[in-house]
Amino acid sequence: MKVICVIPARAESSRFFEKPLSFICGKPMLQWVYEHCKACTEFEEVYVATDSDKIKKLAETFGAKVVMTATSHETATERLYEVHTKVDADLYVMVNGDEPLLNHDAIIQCIPDAIDTNNIYVSNLMTDFDDPVEVVDATNLKIVTAEDNRCLFISRSPIPYPKGNMDYVYHKFVGVGAFTRKALQFYHNTQRGPIEKIEENDSFRFIENNIPIYYYNCHCKSLSVDTRKDIEGVEKYMRKNGFV
Repeated sequence: MKVICVIPARAESSRFFEKPLSFICGKPMLQWVYEHCKACTEFEEVYVATDSDKIKKLAETFGAKVVMTATSHETATERLYEVHTKVDADLYVMVNGDEPLLNHDAIIQCIPDAIDTNNIYVSNLMTDFDDPVEVVDATNLKIVTAEDNRCLFISRSPIPYPKGNMDYVYHKFVGVGAFTRKALQFYHNTQRGPIEKIEENDSFRFIENNIPIYYYNCHCKSLSVDTRKDIEGVEKYMRKNGFV
């Protein structure tokens, strides 16, 4: 099975313009993500997918292969779909370019031991919330799964609601996902459903059409960078935990 990694990196973020270029502990955030992905020997190759010449030039300075993509993509998954039309593989692992803390041990947990690569398969990562404040923060996606890791629902609201029992660990979305070619083609050819529009989460492209997707708990530290202020927390964690 040929597995490649793709790091979507767009420049036009509404909350943080040219976010992948921002420096964290003396190194561009995109470079942190790329180096962690390159440490995964499971990947035949790692690509940066961008719509920005500036990001392309930066990525090439640290040796990354770059796939230029359209500026019109509204989601990272749609950008990944375009990459799949240009780069052949059996499984495409997407690692968000704003997850500078994710390492090899976490990233590879979305790669299945064996699948039928001719069918639809989608897996993602989640981790435990360690701060109750994050659970009620609508910017953090909450994941609920069945015993077999199949995703039941995703919401920006705290789910499940603790009416009958408080003994529950909430799970948050981590920006890593794996897709077969058929999964990306289905995604591209299927319209957004009402729940996807409400929650603004494109995992519902599959869930609303009764296609199972799986979320695996990687038990990792995830601090995604959404605003410039988030960099402070990431740098503090990196210095404390030996990243630099």
